[in-house]
Amino acid sequence: MVELFTPQLDSIFHALGDATRRRMLGDLASGERTVSQLAEPFSISLAAASKHIKALENAGLIRRQVRGRTHFCRLEPGPLASAHEWLSHYQRFWIGRLDALEDLLRQEDALKSPSTTKDEKKGDDR
Repeated sequence: MVELFTPQLDSIFHALGDATRRRMLGDLASGERTVSQLAEPFSISLAAASKHIKALENAGLIRRQVRGRTHFCRLEPGPLASAHEWLSHYQRFWIGRLDALEDLLRQEDALKSPSTTKDEKKGDDR
């Protein structure tokens, strides 16, 4: 099983577990934003936005840079790659399980097909 760095993954998934933070990351994917710009689409205070940003920073998903009195944030995609790697292990598992189910269903269909075609032929004779 893929374990990677459990504390890092814990903070990444904690950060991604909130819709506000996911939307902030989405906004940052198109470029650098100020804290005010990140808070703007939500009905939250700058203090609340800062708490969300701090959770993203703790997970390593964003970097904040202070220029004068303005705080600029930018996306750091590296930790997302770690989360993706962890999830892809389970993706492979489910793909394998679903492929096995598909094979089983096809085998069942193949066993049923001969009797179905006989019944269809009986209907044609009438």
